[in-house]
Amino acid sequence: MRHVHTPDAPRPAGHYSQAIVHSGVVYVAGQLPLDPTWPDAPHGTVEEQTRRVLRNVEAILRAAGSDLDHLLTVTVYLTDVAHWPSVNAAYAEVLGSHRPARTVVPVAALHHGYLVEMTATAAVKAD
Repeated sequence: MRHVHTPDAPRPAGHYSQAIVHSGVVYVAGQLPLDPTWPDAPHGTVEEQTRRVLRNVEAILRAAGSDLDHLLTVTVYLTDVAHWPSVNAAYAEVLGSHRPARTVVPVAALHHGYLVEMTATAAVKAD
């Protein structure tokens, strides 16, 4: 088992790793739309938050030896289901033709007032 850390994604704010790699699979911890280079950045629209979360996931996957094309499953936590069309459009824009399995979970609130959070599981790229 290997713990993953990259400065290209937000540092964990608690007792957890950005991701764990085990048996060729990357397990990415929940990612909020925090910008690691500008922690106090304005939250932005739900589309901007979705793209930022996916950039954080992508940075962690790269550090783990994977990428967005190797995503197996994504769980999206969303504070308002009314945002779903916008989130889905931004998600499709970033992922293109790749369509990992996905679950959407409505939640009452997310840390710092963000609108979207994601966890992900991906395969490590073959050498």
